[in-house]
Amino acid sequence: MNKARLRLLYLDMNSYFASVAQQEDPSLRGRPVGVVTTMTRNAAIIAASYEAKDQGLKFGARMNEARLLIPGMQFRPARHDVYVDYHHRIKRAVERVLPIEAAHSVDEFSIRLTGNAQRLETAMSLAEQMRQQIYTQVGPMMRCSIGLGSSLLLAKLAGKLRKPEGLEWLLPEVLPDKINHLKLRDIPGISRGMETRLHAVGITTVPALYALAPKYARKIWGGVQGERFIRALQGEDISQPIPKPTQSLGHGQVLSYNNRNPEAARLVTRRLLIKAATRLRRQNAYATYLQISVKCTARGRSGLGRKIPATQDSFQLLALFRQFWGELTFTKPISTSVMLGGLIPAHKHTADLFEKRASAGVRTPRENLCVLIDAINQRYGQDTLIYGERPNEITPYTGAKIAFGRIPGCEEFRD
Repeated sequence: MNKARLRLLYLDMNSYFASVAQQEDPSLRGRPVGVVTTMTRNAAIIAASYEAKDQGLKFGARMNEARLLIPGMQFRPARHDVYVDYHHRIKRAVERVLPIEAAHSVDEFSIRLTGNAQRLETAMSLAEQMRQQIYTQVGPMMRCSIGLGSSLLLAKLAGKLRKPEGLEWLLPEVLPDKINHLKLRDIPGISRGMETRLHAVGITTVPALYALAPKYARKIWGGVQGERFIRALQGEDISQPIPKPTQSLGHGQVLSYNNRNPEAARLVTRRLLIKAATRLRRQNAYATYLQISVKCTARGRSGLGRKIPATQDSFQLLALFRQFWGELTFTKPISTSVMLGGLIPAHKHTADLFEKRASAGVRTPRENLCVLIDAINQRYGQDTLIYGERPNEITPYTGAKIAFGRIPGCEEFRD
């Protein structure tokens, strides 16, 4: 059997949102900082600096709880456009050393190592060079942890062994001894539910998990993903599944206190649909399905979804929205969402007999008008031109927030 080589480098920015706040505002450096959804008394803290974590702040705390625990705690509202800007600046800094293979989130990247870079000494040196490039090109507060491994899973796990600003490596030759002290939930990909499944079959420690036969893991996970996971944990460089083309896009928003009534919820949902339609045109795709949904404190969720004629026309979508909204029955809304599905790229579009377009994949005059409106708003600022109505209270970053697995484009903050 050939000796396993380092193949992946995983770079994870530490306390990313809070670090960006400290980089932007020097007065916050060295102080406990919490980033909140909005600057209200009971707002949730979505990120905290290491200074706050060192004083006992736990994930999921709220602003009023944090003030009691840490009297000198500083708070800043989330700034999604700034985080995306820093994401691209970090990418450019890292790629001064080696090309990035994938961005897994706004603050996590993986780099494939080849040739001489697979040697441990060389890989460690390259990792330190990346760290120094981030410090000099982006800022000294932008700290990161870096992991090296023979698989993506081991590289990601190695990066978690020493935080903040750690640099570690994992290869089968030091496993499982080097990770014996970890808990099952410390392994990336082991959720609370999966931990329960593993406990049910007598696997309660990391050494037992590492020794698991890949074929048996299929039964525990209920599919091939279990086998792939164990093989990667044991050091095999498992190729990542090819992502399927996006079949839908959408936006959701938790309603602010003043928007928690049916009319305000309508205006917010309408705005989310306009944002989604703008993204649809940017991709030059057509939607063939529309779904709207409202979550309520009473009677749960109310929603409606149907097939629609292929379109990227905001006016047509808004007309459909009026019809859909009129059919919903709900009270006490707390969040709302829209989804455009069944996406068809323009080059794969087949014209319908009743469509008002010159030929397949060619925009209608009204769709071209929507594209012109998009361009004007990009050039002169958000809401320079609007589609008739807008909410009385607009939550910042409506339709352009960083979400799990999706990094908004810089242009989305100007739509």
